Amino acid sequence: MTNRIHSTLIAAALLCSVTASAAPDPFAEVEVTATAVAGPVHMLTGAGGNIAVTVGEDGVLIVDDQFLPLAERIQAAINELGGDRPKFVLNTHYHGDHVGGNPHFGQAATIIAHRNVRTRLAADEALPPVALPVVTFDDAMSVHFNGEEIALFHLPAGHTDGDSAVWFKSSNVLHLGDQLFSGRFPYIDLDAGGTVQGYIANLEAVLESAPSDVQVIPGHGPLGTLDAVRQAVAVIRTTRAAVAEAIADGTEIDAIIEAGLGDEFADHWGSGFINEERWIRILARDIGERGH
Repeated sequence: MTNRIHSTLIAAALLCSVTASAAPDPFAEVEVTATAVAGPVHMLTGAGGNIAVTVGEDGVLIVDDQFLPLAERIQAAINELGGDRPKFVLNTHYHGDHVGGNPHFGQAATIIAHRNVRTRLAADEALPPVALPVVTFDDAMSVHFNGEEIALFHLPAGHTDGDSAVWFKSSNVLHLGDQLFSGRFPYIDLDAGGTVQGYIANLEAVLESAPSDVQVIPGHGPLGTLDAVRQAVAVIRTTRAAVAEAIADGTEIDAIIEAGLGDEFADHWGSGFINEERWIRILARDIGERGH
């Protein structure tokens, strides 16, 4: 009987081992591709947040670095552009799909980010010190690299409390990180200092201050222009107003979700990472915490 139990346990352990080893690799089919934007700036897409890369006489600088398992593929794409190991990595915020490659690239590069990004990453005991930003700022700073000024400026209390936009001034390219999910409902991390009103205010500030012909790299979605920013502001304002009105009328959250926001939102804007239900819940929670 004991031997039978022992054999059964061994078989179960082997089955678990085989099942675990057979688990699909979520990154197995991911290809990292480059799109020319302007000047020396390219956009790299793969899985996770879009990457901006500049390759020139000073070397390589990247904005965000997606997931750690993609680091070698990201480097291969940079090599195809004539670059080498990045000298600088600029993190737009702390989420793993944008900073996952820090442990790899931080071995050779100086990582720069808003102060709150380092604070949040440092709280993760699983991250090695090499993954943390070594240069931080509060409001704004610039890196002079590959013949142009690359300006970073804080976008407060929007997507999180530590987001930055990165403007390649001569190339006239603006990387907005997750302050822009192009054509999709955004993820607003309410637990990390994000707010819907702050998100709107940040996008409106971009519309007021950015050159009208700037090329915009969103955190997620295709390369675009300020039109994508205008569309995002309009959709967020419209859907927030609808949810706020329903709540003011006493409608329960489940009933708001069941009624939906309209086919034009559910079928397109809700087809990304944040579907219609998740977006309504984000709006309802934000409204409940901060008022109408």
